Amino acid sequence: MSYATTAAVALRGMEGHVVEVQAQLAASVPGFSLVGLPDAALAESRDRVRAAVLSTGIEWPHRKITVNLSPASLRKSGSGFDLAVAVAVLAGHRQLPSSGLDRVVHLAELGLDGRLQPVHGVLPAVAAAVGAGYTDVVVASADAAEARLVPGARVVGAAHLADVVRFHGGEPRFTGTAEPVVLPPPEHVRRPVGDLADVLGQHEARLALEIAASGGHHLLMVGPPGAGKTMLAARLPGILPDLTDAEAVEVTGVHSVAGTFDPGAGLLRRPPFEDPHHTATPAAIVGGGSGTARPGAVSRAHRGVLFLDEAPEFTPRVLQTLRQPLESGELVLHRTGGATRYPARFQLVLAANPCPCGMAATDAGLACGCAPLARRRYLGRLSGPLLDRIDLHVRLDQPTRAERALASSGESSVVVGARVAAARAAARERLAGTPWSTNAELPGPWLRSRLRGEPGVLGRLERQIDAGTLSLRGADRILRVAWTIAELDGRGVPVGDDVDAAVVFRTGDQRG
Repeated sequence: MSYATTAAVALRGMEGHVVEVQAQLAASVPGFSLVGLPDAALAESRDRVRAAVLSTGIEWPHRKITVNLSPASLRKSGSGFDLAVAVAVLAGHRQLPSSGLDRVVHLAELGLDGRLQPVHGVLPAVAAAVGAGYTDVVVASADAAEARLVPGARVVGAAHLADVVRFHGGEPRFTGTAEPVVLPPPEHVRRPVGDLADVLGQHEARLALEIAASGGHHLLMVGPPGAGKTMLAARLPGILPDLTDAEAVEVTGVHSVAGTFDPGAGLLRRPPFEDPHHTATPAAIVGGGSGTARPGAVSRAHRGVLFLDEAPEFTPRVLQTLRQPLESGELVLHRTGGATRYPARFQLVLAANPCPCGMAATDAGLACGCAPLARRRYLGRLSGPLLDRIDLHVRLDQPTRAERALASSGESSVVVGARVAAARAAARERLAGTPWSTNAELPGPWLRSRLRGEPGVLGRLERQIDAGTLSLRGADRILRVAWTIAELDGRGVPVGDDVDAAVVFRTGDQRG
């Protein structure tokens, strides 16, 4: 009886668990058993491993082979265990030395020809391995660049199973040169971000966008077609500051699991931007799939912007699924195989027309043919609980003739971005030592305790709460926006005027 062991990593969402891959070869009726709660894709590795081993020129052992994935109570999914299973079996077959293999992590799928195929989630998997003390990692050549982004990892990229056998001291009969598998292009192509100077007029909306960027606040824009709602939303990432090192690793890990990451460009340093179509399903927005759920648009927008254009056209199921991540900053997907957690702390930007035809409440309002009931029903698709979580409400009109004539009158993204970066830096300094980094994350009790002694700040809000015109959640969001306005103006603590401005943005009426 022969025995060998090596290591792999099982991913549950963004959380990785090192798995011990144990192989036992016994003198009995030949067979191959794979145990330890594998899913269907992993259970099929028996045939892939056998074909790949034969492609290296190594005879398949005619013995009873039992491979255990420990801990057996943890569900495992995906084809990334193939290489670890093959190495454990070959070490048990005495085709390569088994000493030291138990401290090496192997992450790759095997093709029938023996070539190593890339897998999703290499970055968080390698990070989990290094965190558990496993610093030596073997991956497919196409995944090597991504794996090397993890500090402290000693990464070996291999094109063929024979290369792995040689690396561990074995002598396969395969002497050819295998072409490495080329990593397919990312499924999600990131578009270039335009300049804020391209937006004509809309000074109030531009100010709301700057406040949203400075404090990480959610934003709703209502206006007719062509007013600039989509242009403004698309330029929000351009005025956001770069991600910190910790945020970059976290965001890159999400996109690695989702299959939307290009490792050749390094860590994602800019905030992501997701703008799903209004026909998107709940699974496309929040994530889903059989077995372990893959991240959806809300998780891919983590530390960035999720833009829903024509928001009332999204199904109510999609809009209601946003309430949990807006409140908690993470998404928990429950499946029969267990719960999967993904980070989802994003800025939500909603854009809507004032009515189904879009012409109500404009200079051309007489052309609107929508019945009053149709108008109320249209915006009523945005439920009260969802709107209560939106910090800034702004109404837009068509640019005037004078604003159209001054095509370059607005500030550029560079100028606005500098003010946003200064406000973010002030917030980080003020919030040092707390688990929060932006004003939008601050809990209500913390806000009220810091402003208890400021005259004229809490009093007017408390009167509105007592009158029933403002919810406690709404009051907290007004205080968060007020603090952001104060920091943009260089004040460390908001005053009454800041609260008044935040109330105006909360009601969406900048004209009064």
